[in-house]
Amino acid sequence: MVRIDKKANRLYVLDTNVLIHDPAALYQFEEHDVVIPMTVLEELDKHKNGIREIARTARQISRTLSELTSEVSFDEIQRGIPLPGTGQTGRLRFLCYNDLRPLDHLDDTPDNRLLAETCRLRDERPDASVILVSKDINLRVKAAALNVPVEDYLNDRVFSDSDAMIDGVKVYTPTRDGKSLWEALNVEVQVERVDHHTFYELSGDMPEDWHVGMLVSDSDNGADFEAIVRELTPRSARLQLLTNYRHHAGVWGVHAHDSRQNFTLNLLMDPEIDLVTIAGNAGTGKTFMTLATAFQQTLDSKVFERIVFTRAPIPMGEDIGFLPGTEEEKMSPWMGAFHDNMDNLLRDEKDGTSSWSEGATRQLIGSRVQIRSPTFMRGRTLNDTFLIIDEAQNFTPKQLKSLISRAGRNTKIVCLGNVGQIDTPYLTANTCGMAAVVERFRDWAHAGHVTLKSVERSRLALAAEDLL
Repeated sequence: MVRIDKKANRLYVLDTNVLIHDPAALYQFEEHDVVIPMTVLEELDKHKNGIREIARTARQISRTLSELTSEVSFDEIQRGIPLPGTGQTGRLRFLCYNDLRPLDHLDDTPDNRLLAETCRLRDERPDASVILVSKDINLRVKAAALNVPVEDYLNDRVFSDSDAMIDGVKVYTPTRDGKSLWEALNVEVQVERVDHHTFYELSGDMPEDWHVGMLVSDSDNGADFEAIVRELTPRSARLQLLTNYRHHAGVWGVHAHDSRQNFTLNLLMDPEIDLVTIAGNAGTGKTFMTLATAFQQTLDSKVFERIVFTRAPIPMGEDIGFLPGTEEEKMSPWMGAFHDNMDNLLRDEKDGTSSWSEGATRQLIGSRVQIRSPTFMRGRTLNDTFLIIDEAQNFTPKQLKSLISRAGRNTKIVCLGNVGQIDTPYLTANTCGMAAVVERFRDWAHAGHVTLKSVERSRLALAAEDLL
């Protein structure tokens, strides 16, 4: 808008519409300080009620601010709260003036109060560049007329799974000087074979970002080393080499295309893992791989007796009202993902036909598959069951707790989700059940999590993920 002479120290004052536009905007200013005036907090409070998208976003921002302020003292708030992901140099500051005077000849409106707060901060901090950031064109014009440095917010960014939860993966790519995974770790390694499995015993200083149940790999594609962390202490670790499901050793005809997918299939097939959480964008293969492993362990190896498939019946747009029929018939409109993946799993690669449309096939598989509404799961105990909870981001933590606690003898539970596709108006990426489960079970030896990255649907779907 106006060329700004920026100093080394910068204070970015955020307008309400910037936070509504991008809830992660707090973390986008690198080492510089972010300032939120009291006027913005008041506007967020007015927007937070209701079921519209703007209300949901306002609640998400309020919860983010609450988390940032919950573990710091009042003195630390006055000095500025360190923002994660900014190298601990960027800080969050709140701006509150008890004796703020409105600008001369201007009405007392939120925009004008924001301008007055920015002007006063600019006068108080001559050592820094105070810059107002707003998506409001009229406000930017008024700010320029008042000689207030102003910018548009152009860093559009959708909240992703990696923002809300761990990846569950640590990839050590070779450095330019050829440094390998083991040289990067700088540990002593002993290898042993136990019951047809290969284990790596590591001793030395373990990385702080490791946790039990995570993948350690030397490459995203075509990795020579892929292992899961089974045991971990500050001075030692026990890693188990993964099965390679890329080529001959597929699961129900499904093969992995990269390290994350191979890790996913290993978690789903591992009898030591009772709870698996899989995050990822649409088209990364979450449901496809889960169904393949479920049928492998139910129809072929007979590890489980049945598959139970459930998801929250929440529409993406306007609700279509109550539906007639049985429980499975009522759930049918929300089971499109299940039917699409079954059609692909049973498709003949030679002639392109699928046996899923045949009555005999549906009857055979239907005898082992139950489609259930989460509403009627309370009070049940699921034994010998492979339970799939689809769209887990639409459940609250308490709802997911009630489902996971249904697990009885010999039961495996898989939660699938993507926090970028939350459809319920009362949940956010930070507060949904999916994020809570991943965080709480992070260090439990019988749980595993992975965030998938590569989209497998089509070049159009891949372009949509990158460009939109």
